[in-house]
Amino acid sequence: MAIVEPFRGYLPSPDEAKEVSSPPYDVISSKEARAVYDSNKKSFLRIIKPEIEFEGSTNPSADIIHSYAKKNLDGFIKQGILSRENVACFYLYQICMGQHVQSGIVSKVSIKEYDTGLIKKHEHTRPEKENDRSKHIEVTNANTGPVFLTYKNDGGFQSLIENALKNDPYINFEAEDGSIHRIWKLKSNLLIRAIKNYFDSIRELYIADGHHRAASASRVEKIKKELNPNHSGQESYNFFLAVIFPHDQMQILSYNRILKVDQLDKYNLIKFISKKFKVSKLSRGKFPSSKNMVSMYFDDSWYCLQIKETIVFDDFVSALDASILQDFLLQPFFKIKDPRTSERLEFIGGIKGVKEIENRCLNHKMIAFLLYPVRIKDLFEVADAGKVMPPKSTWFEPKLRSGLVVRIFD
Repeated sequence: MAIVEPFRGYLPSPDEAKEVSSPPYDVISSKEARAVYDSNKKSFLRIIKPEIEFEGSTNPSADIIHSYAKKNLDGFIKQGILSRENVACFYLYQICMGQHVQSGIVSKVSIKEYDTGLIKKHEHTRPEKENDRSKHIEVTNANTGPVFLTYKNDGGFQSLIENALKNDPYINFEAEDGSIHRIWKLKSNLLIRAIKNYFDSIRELYIADGHHRAASASRVEKIKKELNPNHSGQESYNFFLAVIFPHDQMQILSYNRILKVDQLDKYNLIKFISKKFKVSKLSRGKFPSSKNMVSMYFDDSWYCLQIKETIVFDDFVSALDASILQDFLLQPFFKIKDPRTSERLEFIGGIKGVKEIENRCLNHKMIAFLLYPVRIKDLFEVADAGKVMPPKSTWFEPKLRSGLVVRIFD
């Protein structure tokens, strides 16, 4: 069963929600974030990416950066930019982008379920990122960004929220990328019980995005538990902030790669690729139309790479397109042993179009690889087996905004 609980969140006012909210800390560069900060001192980026307040030549320590996050969070509350809800409740978060609509429940979720494997993972975490997020949680004493969760929907979710959707949302605005973000406060005791009962029947939850936030919350819980001789398991640090969406409302786009190369012989490259792939030239750039197919852009030309039918995979993880690209091309030919740490490899979310990817490769020292999107059932299969996907396999769109609902520990 999935243990979800209502809580007294900190929210911006409806009039300031657009100004306050921001993209997640890990999808915006420091340069982009600094440009936002220069024109908007109410941006939540001051809390989740506080290094933007320092001049480019300044290199503050991690402790100083996180102390700024705490100072700014306290300042937002003192100035009334964020205000605490007067009663514990759930929140309904709806995002619309084009024709796509997804609605999820904002709640606090039990860390115990994460530790025992009822909240399932599909990615490894990196120690340095986990250390950074853990320190952020410790110093701010808050969950400033939600973990993005999903579950296998049996069809009952929509009926659970349909009455709430008939009411005007508390927050409603259009973000700079054209996505619409709406928040409802779900205060009815009857609805709160119905939501808890509904998730009681859900066997497991899955992390879609936010593996480092979840792992860091778990680590901080252990630290605080050790320091608390009266630990009961009900303290606020035993939970983390999450938004839970049904699987059939999720939208996964491709997560593409751009590789830096110094010198490369096109003939030798195509010859090597042809050992494992059927190679055909494309008249124009386009995303792959099916699984086990990769679009490659190099030297002003597009190619379709389709894995040969004779190739046998060891398991379903090795059959994922990101694995195929890594195992059959990036590692053996380009010597990319660890895509997570390679400085030659850049990852581009599928929200970026073909033209933008072509523009990134204009200097002819770049090769782009476009992948077919991972299916949600692939994510479930990997997580259920206790395995992990290759790094940067999934790009969920639209992105959750930070700063709309913040959870501070009591």
